[in-house]
Amino acid sequence: MKIPCKIVAEVLALLKELVKPGVTTQDLDSIASCEVKKHKAKAAFKGYHNYPNALCCSPNNQVVHGIPTSIPLKNGDILSLDFGVFYDDFYGDAAITVPVGDVSDLAATLIKVTEQSLYEGVRNAVPGGRLFDVSYAIQSFVESKGFSVVRDFVGHGIGRCLHEDPQVPNFGVPGKGILLKPGMVLAIEPMINQLGHDVRVLKDDWTVVTCDGGLSAHFEHTVAITDSGPVILTCL
Repeated sequence: MKIPCKIVAEVLALLKELVKPGVTTQDLDSIASCEVKKHKAKAAFKGYHNYPNALCCSPNNQVVHGIPTSIPLKNGDILSLDFGVFYDDFYGDAAITVPVGDVSDLAATLIKVTEQSLYEGVRNAVPGGRLFDVSYAIQSFVESKGFSVVRDFVGHGIGRCLHEDPQVPNFGVPGKGILLKPGMVLAIEPMINQLGHDVRVLKDDWTVVTCDGGLSAHFEHTVAITDSGPVILTCL
């Protein structure tokens, strides 16, 4: 799984550098599609349950699954980029949230806290631990910073399928959930809202937005559980 995960990491790193005011998310999607072809891989999301694009692009109050558009990004926006690759029978999946130009202190803090919460979760993905140790680590960190954890959408197992058991919620009771064992691979992905945790799906049947219009941020890594602890596969 290291190979598809490395491709995902490289493409997201490239896209991060290209995010700026005036760029459209369709532009970013086209670049992601071209990059994945260069690697002779397949974009994991395109065609998945009829999703139309290679990349999920979710600005501002969009939580996840935003469809790329021709609307230019504006200074002050924040943008979640979620990308997956299929290569040699295995999947990789990761997400980042990127500031567009100069963003507010609140937006910058939300991005920072969301990314930090991901690593809080990863640190708890250890053999002999329980799944909800990961969930609780994310939830407790985020709520201590005054933000809220999305409950309607979760992380997941990943491997020969894009979405496998177990589901990996970003909230839970420590010491509960399945036993974590070496060889498991989890896509850990906190989705964190500025205000309340309630979300809804738009009429396109894909785009998830906050009910209260507050900002949302999203980070994700594909993480292998090994005898020596968690290994982040979607790192450069």
